Amino acid sequence: MKASLPYPSLHDAPCPPTSRMSIFVLSLVLFAALLHASWNALLKSSADPLGALAVMTIGSGLAALPLILYLPLPLPESWPYIALSAVLHTAYNLFLIRAYRIGDFSQSYPIARGSSPLLVTLGAALLVGEQMSWMTLLGVILISVGIISLAHIKNRLHLAGPIAAFTTGAFIAAYTITDGLGARVAGSALSYCGWLFVLDSVPLLLIYLRLHKRLPMAFGSKETWVALGGGLMSLLAYGIVIWAVTLAPMGTVSALRETSVLFAALIGWLFLGEKLSMRRILSCLLITVGAIILGLHL
Repeated sequence: MKASLPYPSLHDAPCPPTSRMSIFVLSLVLFAALLHASWNALLKSSADPLGALAVMTIGSGLAALPLILYLPLPLPESWPYIALSAVLHTAYNLFLIRAYRIGDFSQSYPIARGSSPLLVTLGAALLVGEQMSWMTLLGVILISVGIISLAHIKNRLHLAGPIAAFTTGAFIAAYTITDGLGARVAGSALSYCGWLFVLDSVPLLLIYLRLHKRLPMAFGSKETWVALGGGLMSLLAYGIVIWAVTLAPMGTVSALRETSVLFAALIGWLFLGEKLSMRRILSCLLITVGAIILGLHL
């Protein structure tokens, strides 16, 4: 007998108790977007991205320990989702490192974040048979145009960065769907989030130890504390999102989170010394507007 998931699609999962988002929840989701862009900027600025991300995931796992110690276990139906999501997050982290190593932060981040809602929508249409409204199609077109404009390059040798960023977006789409389904059958979204981050804290550390035969960073160094702080940002950012989808429509929450591409562009310009051309500004705006339209009409 084949095992089946509790809910075959996001639309079959339990709905949030309200169809509208309060100002409080909206503000928290926008704060999560800023946190997400910030910890990604910390990762991009690190001289050892794999080591920094390994320490970040350890920081997230340590910060998540109170959630698994004081909250009830997630319901059994959610554990396959937690396990699958941990694998997808590890793959996402590895491709994220590659994207930042070979591409600009203000280019790689918008492509990765902007392509994920596009892939979720297309995947739902092709695999589940969901119909696209005209507004959804408009969102898809805006995101596509924004990505193409942002990744427009003359030399084919420079395609590696955008390709890595787009692959990262594919993994974002995969774990977004997985966690959207899993959190809603877990009984407690915070407990689900806690166990996910604890499990996610192990793989990158093992990979780093296998490759370098040493710990990622010197204990007590400034870089270690910065990376641990980035891990706390990551937990808060994603924890807010998982919690918010239990109170408001998932499409709305996800779309608002994609405003992080604007924060990323500003951070890259202000702190990483990256150029913020008019084309990049317009591309980021197109991706953001498209993601919002897409999220509101999922």
